[in-house]
Amino acid sequence: MKHKILLLLAGLIIPFLGMAQEVEAEPQMADTFRSEGKIYVVIAVISIIFMCLISYLVYIDIKLRKLENKN
Repeated sequence: MKHKILLLLAGLIIPFLGMAQEVEAEPQMADTFRSEGKIYVVIAVISIIFMCLISYLVYIDIKLRKLENKN
């Protein structure tokens, strides 16, 4: 029964996903950032945030391993 409901929902949603991509022709904000050279600042900030998150997860993993080995 679950599979039939999921297939029905997928059949109703998937056609609308294709139409959503046709509405917006080009992203204007990315073109503006690229033309002004600010896209590199955006990429740098996103990279720094991503690296901080990865570092924090590795730090938590190391502490968790120490706790698991302690017991």
